[in-house]
Parts: sequence; C-alpha cells; structure tokens
Amino acid sequence: MTTAARPAKDTPAKDESGSPAPTAGAPAAERGNREHESLLAWPKVIGEAFGNLLARPTASFHLVLGMALVLTVLGLVMVLSASSVAKDGSAYGLFTTQLIFAVLGLLVFYITVRLPVRLLRRAAGPMIVVTTILLALVLVPGIGTLSQGARRWFIVYGLSIQPSELVKVALCVWGAHLLASRNREGATLTELLVPLIPVAALISLLILLEPNLSTMITIAIIVAALLWFAGLPLRVFGSFVVSGAVIAVVLALIEGYRSERVFSFLGAIDDPQGAGFQARQALYALANGGIFGVGLGQSKAKWHYLPNAHNDFIFAIVGEELGLVGALILIGLFLGLMLIGMRIALRSQDPFLKLMSSTITVLITAQAFINIGYVVGLLPVTGIQLPLVSAGGTSTLTMLAMLGLLANAARHEPESVAALKHVKPVGWRAKLLHLPAPVAYRAPRDAKGSGRPRRSEPVSRRRGSTRRPIASGGRATRPRTVETGAIPTIEQSRRRTPRAPERRVRGGEPPRRGGRR
Repeated sequence: MTTAARPAKDTPAKDESGSPAPTAGAPAAERGNREHESLLAWPKVIGEAFGNLLARPTASFHLVLGMALVLTVLGLVMVLSASSVAKDGSAYGLFTTQLIFAVLGLLVFYITVRLPVRLLRRAAGPMIVVTTILLALVLVPGIGTLSQGARRWFIVYGLSIQPSELVKVALCVWGAHLLASRNREGATLTELLVPLIPVAALISLLILLEPNLSTMITIAIIVAALLWFAGLPLRVFGSFVVSGAVIAVVLALIEGYRSERVFSFLGAIDDPQGAGFQARQALYALANGGIFGVGLGQSKAKWHYLPNAHNDFIFAIVGEELGLVGALILIGLFLGLMLIGMRIALRSQDPFLKLMSSTITVLITAQAFINIGYVVGLLPVTGIQLPLVSAGGTSTLTMLAMLGLLANAARHEPESVAALKHVKPVGWRAKLLHLPAPVAYRAPRDAKGSGRPRRSEPVSRRRGSTRRPIASGGRATRPRTVETGAIPTIEQSRRRTPRAPERRVRGGEPPRRGGRR
C-alpha cells in the first residue's frame, strides 16, 4: 500500500546569528520588536565598553589625562572666540597669552606626574612658605600691580602672575601632608586644627587685603575639604561652616559693589543697567543659543554686550555658540572629572594621596559649579572662574598642576603600581616621555598598630596597649597593663617571651633549661 508523499514545508531562512531572517511577509509588529530590541541593546553595549575601560589598571590615569587635554583645548577655542572682538590690541593678543600659559601648564602637568610622592611631601612646607611670602609682596606698592582697584598681580616679562592662584596648589599639598602625618584615627582636635587653621587664616587675610573675596571663598573650600576628609567631628565641622558662611555674608555686604550684586540676586534691586546687567545679559546669551547654538564664533553677546565674556561669563558664550547640547557636554565633563577624582581617592592606599586627590577634586568641582551657577542665575555673581575654560593664565597653570597631581595619585593605585612595575619603553620617543615606575605605599610602623602612644595623648587613653614609651636613657621599662596598672605575673611574662630553640650537644642529652647552678 503506497502512501502519498507529504509536501515539504518551507523552512524559513536564517541569518548569520541563527535567528530567522525577516521576510517580506513578516508582520510589521515583529519588525518593530526587532528594532526596539536593537535600540535597547545600545545602552548595554556602551555600559560593557565603559566597564571594560574602567577595569584596566591605568584607566584612572588615562581618564585624567584625557579630561585635562579636552578641557584645555576647549578653553583655548572658547577664549579665542570670546576675545577676538577686543577693543584694544590685536584680536589674538589674549589668546596668545592664554596659549603660552597653557603650554607652560602642560609642562608643569608632566613634571608633577613624574614627582615621587616622598619628594612632593618634602616640598610641601617650602611651597606654602614661598606662596605666602608672595601674597605679602604683591601688596607692596611698586612690586604688585594695581588694576581696577585691586593689587593682585606681578608682571614678569609681560605676563601677569597671580600669587593667590599659586597658593591654592600649595595649600592642597601642604594641608594633605600635615593631616596625613598625624594618625587620623587617634588625632586630637588640636592636632587637626593647628597649624592648618592659623595658616589658612593668614592666607585669607592677605587675600582679603588685595581685595579678592572669590579666591578667599576657594581657600575656605580647600580647608573645609581637608578637614572633612581628615575626619573632623561633625559638630565642629558644622560650626566652622556656619562661621565661614556668616563671615562671607558680612564681607559681601560691607563692600558696595558686592552688596549690590547680592541684593540684585535677591530681587531687592531691579536695575537692568546697573548691578544686574551682567547676569541679565548672560541669560540673554543662553536664550539666544537655543538647543544647538548659533555656531562657533557667531556669538552676539561677546560684542561688548556681556562684560568679561572671555573670563567670568565664558559659560554664557559656550551656551550661545554651542547651545544647550554643548553646555550639557561641558557640565558632563566636570561631573566625569569629579567621579574620576573620587575614584582615585577611594582606591589610593596612601593617606596623603587620599587627602590631596579628594581635596583637589572638590576644589575643581566647586569652582566649576559655582561659576555655572551664577551664570545661569542660581547664585549671586562671585567672580570665580570656570576651570581651564575661562581666560586667566595663572588659573590655567595651577589647574593643570592640580590635575597633574591627581594623575600622579592615579598612577599610585595598587593595580596601576603592579601593572607599571616591569614596563620598559621601546623606541626613543617612548624613552623620552617615559614616566618612572610608581612605588607601592608602605604603611609606617605606627600605623600598623605597634601600640606606641602619641606624644599628645596619655597612655591610659590607648585601650589594649601593653607598651610604654622608651625612657630617655634608652632602656625599656617593665610592661604594665594599661587598664588595671598591675604588674604581670611570671607565668604571663613566660607566655609573652618566645622560647629560644634548644641546641643539642653531639653525643649527649640536650642541656637542661637554666644550665648549672
């Protein structure tokens, strides 16, 4: 009996991945689902790529290097665009000065990356002393240059140098070295505050005499960051913050132009041609930019409608020429730099590098968002510059130096130290730019729990410690228990004393313990 052959079913064609390929008769809903799945796969792919990037041992160092280069180039382009309509001198005069300081800053960046941590800590004291002396010298008539009612600059070979910017780097390094030199867990309140607070007060006083309230605010931010990450008690830290805020408000209200800015921000003064002129013109520039901007170099606000367009209010020019998209990208760069800096601080084992990198990160981030805040109208105008983007030679130099220190801390992460230990350059170019291998951090003996009491703290406050300080004659005293003060018994002493290995005498029994009597 024969059976009729069944007609073979058409097997659907498959693509390279093995999934059925869409045919002409496939439903539209199925094609829509495939497109939706492909769109949802992009965030996953980007997340995996970013995770692989961060998993590399030297990822932090390369990210800091890339951020520094991108922000520096963007700042040069925007300074060229904003300052090309200058009334006096060449259209490229301010840009040329900024370019010179940017090149010098990249050189300083390279030098600070190469510096050994031990040498950097030794130079912390001389740095703070020299910069403080420069702050005092700039106030002397004939040495410091008076401009717009303030004496803040030195003129060296035609270039203006602002010592109040240099002192920021010195205070970050010296403050981190000072607080890291003490045992943070066992340090007293006096050890945390002295001599950091007196030196910071002296620096603030010299800056206030220039006068320069905006830089004084940044000095307060540096000190607050140092004390916070050093473990200052929350109650004491809060009292310092409140006191600093009260002092800042009083200083802002004393001076006429400062008080007008504050009252204009609060709405008490409505003068579009007076105190609120800059803030209002900045908002006009941002509104004119729209989403995608009017184009690079096509700003209208920079044609003397917005004062200091190349300096304090350069973010308004960024928003006008590059639009909302460009402004958000710039904000994203600073947010990324903040996350990278905190990542470096968390991964560092050296307390000095932890304090320094976290303080530098807080300072750069705070300056950026204070500047952006008063440009968009969320804060009163303070005059704090946008790091690496605003025109200002000394500011660009110091910011690149700070980023160099941050990159140096990134190279001293444990994984980076292990990866760079046996790297050898190949070729003359690689040897020319080769950086020395970082040295792994080794905790000092006191930090490993040796039980040695601190000088400023009595022995009785160290619970569980069974050692006393070495006497002046160099002989150790008999150990006593700290909590009870009793002398340990003979059995306890024998348990603590390691037994020496017994030596066997050839051809006889081992000698008895104690020998002959």
